[in-house]
Amino acid sequence: MLTGVLAVATTLAAGPVAAAPGEPTDSVSGLLTRLRTLYQETERATEAYNAADEALKKQTADTRRTDAELTTARQALARGRDEAGRLARQQYQGRSELSPYLGLLLAPDPRRALDQEHLLARAARERAGVVTRLQAAEKKADALATASRKALDQRKALLAGRQKQKDTVRTKLREVERLLASLTADQLARLASLEKAQTAGAQNQLLGSGALDGPRTPSEDGAEALRFAVRQIGKPYEWGAEGPETYDCSGLTQRAWAAAGRELPRTSQEQWAELPRVPLDRLRPGDLVVYFPEATHVALYLGDGLVVHAPRPGARVKVSPIAANPLLGAVRPDPDGGALKTFTPPELPPGATDGADEGYGGTGPADGAPPAGTGA
Repeated sequence: MLTGVLAVATTLAAGPVAAAPGEPTDSVSGLLTRLRTLYQETERATEAYNAADEALKKQTADTRRTDAELTTARQALARGRDEAGRLARQQYQGRSELSPYLGLLLAPDPRRALDQEHLLARAARERAGVVTRLQAAEKKADALATASRKALDQRKALLAGRQKQKDTVRTKLREVERLLASLTADQLARLASLEKAQTAGAQNQLLGSGALDGPRTPSEDGAEALRFAVRQIGKPYEWGAEGPETYDCSGLTQRAWAAAGRELPRTSQEQWAELPRVPLDRLRPGDLVVYFPEATHVALYLGDGLVVHAPRPGARVKVSPIAANPLLGAVRPDPDGGALKTFTPPELPPGATDGADEGYGGTGPADGAPPAGTGA
């Protein structure tokens, strides 16, 4: 039954996938379909950028670690060469193990002869140890130098990939801006009305199924994640952002659960792929609700059929109906956490549900700008 409910909710939340036969593409339905498509493409590109950025961060850390190990290895190699040079000079000056050996043959005192034999053996071990350490140091330094060059090449490739994804996001955002700028106030109002009606239909279908019925309490960590997310309500959406002043969808869910002491993957696709799935009839506050077939959007379940999320460019962190977007499923960041016996949901600030989830307010420069620290 839940599979059927999910399919219905997905279909209704998604709205028409194309304009009806004979319907002009500039109709309200056609415009809504086009706008949704652009937003989904933007979100897909944003998550691809996030994945590339995360890979670049890891590669940069690996490169720094390899370079530090290479520096240490080269210092050890230099010390080994100095030590080998010292032994070579001793041998050249007649103070090698040959000298004690001759002394052993000519020594009149047996005890002295034994001492000389001990010195001979120690000198031989020392020389062998120096040679062994030098060879090992040379081998390690060569291997690390190769690894360092490889890491640098990988970092350059990741930088290029991240720039490509950044350019894709900017291109999609410009398409959204052009479409929104071309609409009249009446068209925008009708778009918002149609979106609201379709969301209400999907929400009623889902709630009417009974899938979300019954008392739902979060785990202790889930409650903390929710409290964090609610405190972010009203902050702008910004692609690639992880807080504290702006967020994209997966940046918000990651930071909310980090506040509860749980480290989540950076992107919505990774969160969907790596975290344990949970059916809707077991969904509890704090769980993550994932949307669209490619898992390109994610929100935190608040309870009572509502979610907290960073919707789209032009919008702000807000509370929305769970069926505001096409449902893919849900995951639980803390499957080992038991549900609290009682739970008082965090108080929502005024205007927590205001604004269209589609971001009809437009995408100004702040929303389309690259994340802080990523460069132009």
